[in-house]
This record gives sequence, structure tokens and C-alpha cells, in this order.
Amino acid sequence: MLRAEQEGLTPESLIQRVHSEHSQDFKAFHVDFDNYYTTNSPENQQLCNEIYHALKQSDFIEEKEIEQFYDPTKEMFLPDRFIKGTCPKCSAPDQYGDSCERCGATYSPTDLIDPYSTVSGSTPDRRKSKHLFFRLSDERCEQFLRTFTQQSDRLQPEAANKMKEWLGSEGEQKLSDWDISRDAPYFGFPIPGTDEKKFFYVWLDAPVGYFGSFLNYIAQSHAHNAEDLEQDFLRSDRDTELVHFIGKDILYFHALFWPAMLQFAGFRTPTKVFAHGFLTVNGQKMSKSRGTFITAKSFIDCGLNPEWLRYYYAAKLNASMEDIDLNLEDFIARVNSDLVGKFINIASRSANFLTKHFDGKVANIDTNEHSIIREFQNAAPAISDAYDRREYGKAIRTIMSLADQANAYIDSQKPWELAKDATKQSELHTVCSIAMNLFKVITVYLKPVLPQISCQIESLLNVNTLSWADSGKTLPQNHQINKYKHLLSRVDPKQVEQLVIANSAPQETKPSNHQESKAMTHNEETIDNENSEITIDAFSKVDLRVAQVIKAEHVEGADKLIRLELDLGHEKRQVFAGIKAAYDPDDLVNKLVVVVANLKPRKMRFGESQGMVLAASGDESGIFVVSPDSGAKPGMKVS
Repeated sequence: MLRAEQEGLTPESLIQRVHSEHSQDFKAFHVDFDNYYTTNSPENQQLCNEIYHALKQSDFIEEKEIEQFYDPTKEMFLPDRFIKGTCPKCSAPDQYGDSCERCGATYSPTDLIDPYSTVSGSTPDRRKSKHLFFRLSDERCEQFLRTFTQQSDRLQPEAANKMKEWLGSEGEQKLSDWDISRDAPYFGFPIPGTDEKKFFYVWLDAPVGYFGSFLNYIAQSHAHNAEDLEQDFLRSDRDTELVHFIGKDILYFHALFWPAMLQFAGFRTPTKVFAHGFLTVNGQKMSKSRGTFITAKSFIDCGLNPEWLRYYYAAKLNASMEDIDLNLEDFIARVNSDLVGKFINIASRSANFLTKHFDGKVANIDTNEHSIIREFQNAAPAISDAYDRREYGKAIRTIMSLADQANAYIDSQKPWELAKDATKQSELHTVCSIAMNLFKVITVYLKPVLPQISCQIESLLNVNTLSWADSGKTLPQNHQINKYKHLLSRVDPKQVEQLVIANSAPQETKPSNHQESKAMTHNEETIDNENSEITIDAFSKVDLRVAQVIKAEHVEGADKLIRLELDLGHEKRQVFAGIKAAYDPDDLVNKLVVVVANLKPRKMRFGESQGMVLAASGDESGIFVVSPDSGAKPGMKVS
């Protein structure tokens, strides 16, 4: 309501805009919903009223007069989240009016030290008002919550311990009644029987919105058994699961208020409440001044692949409530090493031999003869169990150990050497077929994390949608895979630098006249240097020639290089080009390129580079090899 007022919108218009923005972000990161709905809905209001009436009939609603903060400037009672001050428990500054982000304590807004209104900045007054409370302190609630939080596996161990701390020992009264009403003006649902002067507190209607969304989903699906579905999902838990994924800062609402409210209103309670920790960036809380308050949209706008981030998070997440850190250097290194250097590398080293030598057809592979395939297939239960227990990091570690084994297998079999020996074609066929089967199994295991890349790999393997059961199957004899195409680029550090810049707060400090003068001088010098002229004689000293790529291959031990064998018409040359992040070697074969032919040869630990291939690049884009138009011939001079 207040945000909409600041922007000159109605709350409904703001909801529509934010819904659209979030939908675009989710779609960009390959996240789909059966029904991405709103809590501001008739279904949700209907359920809120029903739950309220049920609780009232069971004597769980009580009216009390309370003292609360009132903003004299805005002339309104302040919602908890629009009051800030010092935490009364740990003395952390700038904490909200309902809970502390540092120590996790919950309290009343009036408990804050040195409170202030975030709406106007003024110091709020204390005023009395009658409010409605859910009797969380009732002995029935306490007994139920002790069972729900301590004698079941519905919460993580750390969450259960936190609940025990909040509940206290048997006979110790620590739970307070929960204020479920707010005074007008308030954007929400009016409480029945209050003449629209009181509204349901957002934390009552927000979780009820989960059920409201489900009712809307049933209505949209036009299910003939809608009433039975509603009964099974909302009233009974005999055949269905209800799992909440939340942030640890709202655990209090989801593990105490919400289940108690459902229990005594006649609704089902959650099967699991799973809380995540916070996300830090480079070891610190997100900060706009440091460029680490990163938005989903900026990540996509800077050209970063969303599956890079999906993989990185999966590699670090576990079943605990601990925070995870997005370390940008580690992000670059891990994605490049694991996804490109290990996973995709299996296919790039094997698929082309099948295409070139065997028309893309795989050999018959007997798993009884090749234990490595059985070992990969037998890993399925452990990986599935890790996913199911939300131990994503453990699942990823197991999968990457398999990728290491696959690459070690290829290294030991040396298909590039087998390909040179006409008497070992059968052995080459078997080795590459095994490698591609190992690649398929790993793809199945990674598909929950990398759905888009998995789709590309399904196309490469020429198979329909891979399912978990396919991890136990080999590609049939003579199954034809498609020609290998580039599947995934490496993370370019420049893209990450651009991401930080895009999310940095603008510098507000204006430079002094001296600084302005110095900056102008520097810029002018830069411009002069960039546009400095050369004569035709200087240009003619550079011998640019058209060349054709005869052979291209990865360089073992080099992160950026591809070794090119070039035909310059009158001679053959070897050139090492730093284009691995943008090109797969096989895509370069037969391609025409432009080479600096009179560049002094450079000795490298991989061999001698006898020239330079021209390529274009920019700060916000990739690498693009300069290629002459069709009709140009190797050896032609570029002038």
C-alpha cells in the first residue's frame, strides 16, 4: 500500500507489475509453476474468513486493548515492517518492528529502542486501539506445537531446536498471543464483524494464500472431482504432501503461528517446513555500494547463463539452515571447471569420433563387460536420495566424481591415438560409445539442476526426454547420435565484472574541479591514443592472409586455447588461439579465417604458435572470429 502510494499507483496495479516482473525472472531461470497466483484473491479471502470463524467458535480469538505506534505525520498506525529501531534483545541497530535479522528474536514493535517510522522518518507516538488476537498461549496450542515441532521430522534439527527455545520447558509459558488484526488504512481483507475498521494482519492471510492458490488451480483445471481434491489437499493429508520452502527469517510464522492456526481451524498441517539460510555475496551482506546487491534481471541482462547460477547454488546448498555465499571468483572457477572442463568435456572429446568414423552410430555395449557403466548406473539411488533429502551439494559432488572418472577413462583409452590406427577402429568405436553412455547417465543426474542444457544434450543424443529411469539404460546398438555442436560457454570474467558494475549504486560524491580537470585530460589522452593515425606504409607492414582451418583440437592443460592447423595456400601452420570459451573445435574445421602471417613465432609450453587469428570482442559480448566471405581462397592477401 505504502509502496504504491510512493509510486502514484493503486496497490492492485503494483501487484500486477511485480507479478509480471517476477514471472519474467522465473522464466529466465527455467522455473515453472502450475499456478503462480496472488494472495489478493477472492479464494484467499473466503478461506481467511472461514479459518477466522472456525477459530472464533473454538474460543481461540480474543479482543484486547493494546498500545501501538502511530505515525503523526502520515496519520496512520504503523505496520510492524514500517517501524525500525534497535533490537531490545541484542542491541542490533535498524531492525524491523516484529523480529531481529541478527539474533532472530521476535517482539512487539513497542519493545524497540529508539523507534522511528520508515514511512516519514518521524518518531512515532504511542496510541491505544482494540485488536483481535489468536490465543497462541492457550494450553491446547502449546501441547500441539510441542508435538508438531519436537516429536516429528517436520522441521530441520536446527529449526526444531529454535522452536524448543521459543516454546520453553514444559509448564514454562513463553508463547504470547498473536495479534492478527491491523487498523485502517491497511491493504488487505477486512475482518468479518468489524465494519471494515480492522483488517487481517498480512501474516495471517499470506500463508492462507497457498491454499487459495490451490483452489484457483482446481477451478482453472475444471476438475470434475474438485470437492474431493479440496478435501484431500486441504483437509486431509492421507495421500498428499504439503512442503514449505522458506527463508529462516520467517520460520516463526510457518512453524508456530501457521500450523497452530490450521490445526484448530480444521485444516491439514504442513508435512515439512524447510528453511534456507541467507545469501551473501563475496562473504558479505548484499550491498548496492559494492555492486553485490544482484538482481535476477541484471544477471540475465549481462548475458550470464542462468544455468551457471543454478549449478553453483546446487553445488553449495545442503539440508541445513546455514547461509551460503556467492563468491564471484569461485563462481567463475567452479562453473568453468565442473560444467565445461569436466561435464561437457566428456562429449566434446568423444562424440566427433563417432560422427567421423562410424556415421554417428554407437556400438553395442555389454554392461557385464564394462564395469564403469554399471558403477555409473548404480550411483542412481544415492544421488536420488541426496536430492530427496535436499542435500544438493552432496548430489553434485557425487555426480562430479563420476565426471572425473569418465574423463580419466577417456585419458587412459586415448581415442585420438586409436583414431590414427586403422586396425583399432573397433576399439575406438567401443571407447567412444562407452564415453557417450557415461555422458548420458551424468546428464540424467544433472537434469534437475540443468534443464536447458539437458534439452540440448537430448538433441545431441537423438533421444526423447530423458527421465531418471534412463540412467539405468544404455544407448542401443547402432543408435545414431547427431553431430556434436557447442553446448556451453565458459564464464567470461568480464561478464561478471559488468554484473558488479550494473548493480553498483551511482557515486554521489561530485569530484573537485581539480579531479574533473584531471579526468578530462585523461579521457582526452585516451581518445587521442585510440584514434592515433598510422600511415599506409605502417599498415602495409602487417601481412594479413586468408587461411583455412584444417584441424582444430582442445589443448590439454590449457583453459582458453584451441590448437589450429591452418592452410595458408603455400604452407601449413600451427596457431594457438584463445577462443575456447566461444568455439568448439569441430565447429572451426574448414572455416576461413584471417591470420597475421608475419607475426614473430611464439614458443609456448604446448608448442610454437606461428601467427595470430583475428577475432573481434567487446566488454559485454563474446569472441567472434573474423571470417572472409565465401569465395576467398587460402593464401589470399588481405589489404
